[in-house]
Amino acid sequence: MSDVVISPALEGTDSSLSEVRDWVTLLKPRVISLVVLTGAVGLIVAPGHLHPVLAITAVLCIALGAGAAGALNMWWDRDIDAQMRRTATRPIPAGRIAPDAALTYGIVLSLASVGILGLATNWVAAGVLALSIAFYVVVYTMWLKRRTPQNIVIGGAAGAFPPIIGWAAVTGDITLAPLILFAIIFVWTPPHFWALALWAHGDYARVKVPMLPVTHGARETRRQILVYTIGLVPLTLLPGLFGFAGPIYTAAASLLGLEFLRQAWLVWRDAQDAEGRSLTNDAPAKKCFRYSLYYLAALFVALAADRLILA
Repeated sequence: MSDVVISPALEGTDSSLSEVRDWVTLLKPRVISLVVLTGAVGLIVAPGHLHPVLAITAVLCIALGAGAAGALNMWWDRDIDAQMRRTATRPIPAGRIAPDAALTYGIVLSLASVGILGLATNWVAAGVLALSIAFYVVVYTMWLKRRTPQNIVIGGAAGAFPPIIGWAAVTGDITLAPLILFAIIFVWTPPHFWALALWAHGDYARVKVPMLPVTHGARETRRQILVYTIGLVPLTLLPGLFGFAGPIYTAAASLLGLEFLRQAWLVWRDAQDAEGRSLTNDAPAKKCFRYSLYYLAALFVALAADRLILA
C-alpha cells in the first residue's frame, strides 16, 4: 500500500484553522451566546427605536466585550486551568497561545468594544459595558474567585449587565425594567453555577478555589440551589407585573419556573451518603445545570416574542 502524501498547503490550512479556533476559544463562545441573547432582548424590549445597523453593532460590541472579559479571565486563571481536568486543554495552559498575547488580545478587544459602542450608540451603554468587563475580570476573577465561596454570588453580577447595556443603547438611560432583568440573571447565576460545581468540585478542591461545595459541602450547596431557585421564580414574574411583558412571557416564565423548581428539588433529594455526597454521580445536578441554560435562554426568548408579537 502506498503512503498517503499530505499537501504542505493543506497542512498549513489545518494549522491556521486550529490557531483561529484557539483564538475564538479564548472568547468563551458558549458563554457569549447567552450574553448576546440577553443583551439583544434588552435592546428589543426597550422603548424607542435604533437603526438596524446600529442595533447589530451594539449586539456585536456586547459579544466582543464579553469575549474580551473571557480572554482576560483565561489569562489570569492559566495557572489553575492547567491543573483542572475541565480546563487543562484551553489554549493558554496547553501552550498553544502565549499568556502575553492573550493579555494583549483581551485588552485590545475590551477597548475596541467599549469605544465602538460609545460612538455607535451612547456612552451610557458603553460605560455599563466597561463596568461589566471590569467587574468580571477584576472583581470576580482577580479578587473574589480565589477568596470566598460567595464568589459566584457577587461575581455573577458581571453576566447580568447585558440587558442593561442593550436597553441603554436604545434609550440612553437605565430604568427599573432593565434592572429587573439584571436581577433575574443575578439570582439565576448561583443555582446554575453551583449545579456545575457539585460535580466539578474535585477540580476546584484540587486548585483550592473556594466554591461552595468545597467550603460548605455538597448538602449545603444543594440546599442553596433550592433556596435561590425558590427566590428566582417569583422574580421572573415581575416583568408582567410592572407592565413591560405580557401573557406570552408570563405563561412561559411560570411553566419554565415550575420545571426549574422541580429540577432543584431533585438535586436536593438526590441520594446521598452520610457526608452529603451523591450516590448517583450527581446525575440530577448535571440535568439541572443543562436545564438552567435552556431556562434562561427560553425565558428571554419568550420576553422578546411577547414584545414583537403583541407590540
